[in-house]
Amino acid sequence: MVLKAVLFDFNGVIIKDEAIHRELNDELLIAENLPPQGKEFWRVCVGRSDRAALTELLASRGRSVTDEYLDKLIAKKAIAYRDRLTKMETLPIYPDVVEFIKQMYESGYKLALVTGAIRSEAEFVLQQAGIDRYFETIVAGDEIKQSKPDPEGYLLSIAKLNKLHPDLNLVPAECMAIEDTFAGLTALKRAGIQAVAIANTYPFHMLQRRANWTIDRYTDLEFDRVTDFFGSVV
Repeated sequence: MVLKAVLFDFNGVIIKDEAIHRELNDELLIAENLPPQGKEFWRVCVGRSDRAALTELLASRGRSVTDEYLDKLIAKKAIAYRDRLTKMETLPIYPDVVEFIKQMYESGYKLALVTGAIRSEAEFVLQQAGIDRYFETIVAGDEIKQSKPDPEGYLLSIAKLNKLHPDLNLVPAECMAIEDTFAGLTALKRAGIQAVAIANTYPFHMLQRRANWTIDRYTDLEFDRVTDFFGSVV
């Protein structure tokens, strides 16, 4: 077996924006005359799509909304998210991630982004960071039914890559993916994808048993060992 594709999560893997999402969620809740998140942000929101997170946050406060109303809340948050980023002097991109993505692309691997963020947010950041051209496909939170830890997004990314490259014959076991949350790592396990956990959001020791490889930063990943691992699996 060989490694053919490298898949990336977005929030917490490419961009350090959890604090922004927490603030924007609180602003939405307060505007709805509801209490802010508190510690439940980490349980309900981190690693999950806005749709899944906001649905649970509202429900836990006794608020039931229609899909149409939820769409308006998500769109409102997306506008505020982009506005927040455009006011920053520099995007909060993680150190070494741009170089790592470029390295994977130049090594011939197919790259895909699999995120719970909506497409417009992900595309804006990738474009601003100058790395959008490296990704062949994006699976975003507004085009899947199930949020992580469900594997739907990752399996869809593989299907999209196979559609773009009919001779690729890509299967989950030939992919490596980078995640930072428990929900994301569970999605990889359920999909049958080899996992790299990066300790951007949770401490190293909390991720270590949930992934094939755990790293503190991208330069820590010993890629020779990764390719040897794939070569040793029949």
